[in-house]
Amino acid sequence: MGVPVNFRLIITALTAATVVAGCSTSSAGPPVPGLAERGSTMTTATLSRKDLTTKVSLKGKVTLSPVFGLVAPVDGQVRYLDVKDDKKGTPTKPTRVGAVWAAGKPTHIEVPAGSTFSGRLVDDKATVTVGMPVVSAKFGGYAIVADIDGAQAYALADGLGVVRAQIKSGPGPFDCTPLGTTAALPPGTIPDPPAPVVPVAPAQGLPTDGAAAPAPAPQQPQQPEQDSRTPSESTGMRLVCVPPAGTKLINGAEATLEVVTAEAKQVLVAPVEAVAGKQGAGKVDVLDTNGSRQTKDVVLGGTDGAVVEIKSGLTGTETLAVPGPDLPAPKQDGAPGK
Repeated sequence: MGVPVNFRLIITALTAATVVAGCSTSSAGPPVPGLAERGSTMTTATLSRKDLTTKVSLKGKVTLSPVFGLVAPVDGQVRYLDVKDDKKGTPTKPTRVGAVWAAGKPTHIEVPAGSTFSGRLVDDKATVTVGMPVVSAKFGGYAIVADIDGAQAYALADGLGVVRAQIKSGPGPFDCTPLGTTAALPPGTIPDPPAPVVPVAPAQGLPTDGAAAPAPAPQQPQQPEQDSRTPSESTGMRLVCVPPAGTKLINGAEATLEVVTAEAKQVLVAPVEAVAGKQGAGKVDVLDTNGSRQTKDVVLGGTDGAVVEIKSGLTGTETLAVPGPDLPAPKQDGAPGK
């Protein structure tokens, strides 16, 4: 007895579906892997020695008459001079504005030529430490001003070396001479003018004939000279530098500054990815022969963005885990961090 046509079609359809299902199952890719656990060693790195130039890149802008700060040259007591408003324009010679006294000797503070005194930043006779901003000044012309964030400030803390500038779509690169400090400045104050002098009329004797002495003519007190200067406003951390004479500048034009802070020969370096920290104290994870991690403290030097100097804490033969150690997670609801 033959098989009905309808039943034969059903059997054929089921067989085809089974084959398709089998093909789909066999061609599926491997399951998607999960994320590695926090702290897993993804790769390793070794230390090396190389010449290292530490650079910091800053975004700046051409600015007219920017304010900059002068710092205390030594520890001691600051004593300001009464600086008169120069009606003749921008001074062409340095202006002495005060001194820091220590052990009975003054170390003078002078606003450089081409700039004007713009305010006192601490009280007169205040005790100051070396590097503390004590005077604000205003540059009389165009300069390049770059804002600095906290991380960049620490990178620049050891001093400014060579500063190179490039104006966007303009002149450069060229050397740019830095002015004053990179520290943030509080509002400056202009000292009050001295109190007016009221002349005292000389005593008048009585005439010999007994007549009453004439009353002295009233004398007007001397009016203090008005100071036209405006005290400087507070500023954030920033670098101010002056391009060479003859450089064509346009107010508001964008610029890039590259600051070389240090150069070292054949120093021990590690990849930045293997190090926690960028300046001063840091940490690394050293791997032993079994692959176990041991976190060690290191002292860091400069960095070029790819490697960082290891001043002490390692011998140079270690194998480091990448990524480096993480800070512990913050405590939540009173529970200890993990």
